[in-house]
Amino acid sequence: MNQKEIKELIEFLKEQDIAEFELERGDVKVRIKRAVPGMVPAHDLRAHVAVPEPLTKASAEQSAAVAAPVPAPVEVPSAPPEKLHSVLSPIVGTFYESPSPGSPPFVKPGDVVEVGQLLCIVEAMKLMNEIESDVAGEIVKKFLNNGQPIEYGQELFTIRPRT
Repeated sequence: MNQKEIKELIEFLKEQDIAEFELERGDVKVRIKRAVPGMVPAHDLRAHVAVPEPLTKASAEQSAAVAAPVPAPVEVPSAPPEKLHSVLSPIVGTFYESPSPGSPPFVKPGDVVEVGQLLCIVEAMKLMNEIESDVAGEIVKKFLNNGQPIEYGQELFTIRPRT
């Protein structure tokens, strides 16, 4: 697997919103983990690639001739991490973004919501459970598609609280 293929793989994973991926092909092992909004990284999230190459005398001399000192990275001060509020599912069930098929969703990213405003419905055992916002602010992200099964504690929405 070459560098171009790895870059294409990373772009595909971003497009598909896949947070973690692992591939083993012979002696090559690739593991990619991306930070997802609302997810706390457990460790450094970088792609790790191990590709063993036989080292010949000619390639060792060539790589030694090409090696040059690498300048130290410049630290750019970053803004403090944004405090986002996660709305989690209180039950196992099925996620519905609107009151009925064909109806517009209750909320979408960019909408401003108030405390107690209806965000979605979670169906469990033929009961429709209304999930309300417990914070006022702006919807940043919706994590599920309409009709998708969900687990207890699964993230439904991320809200940027109003200050």
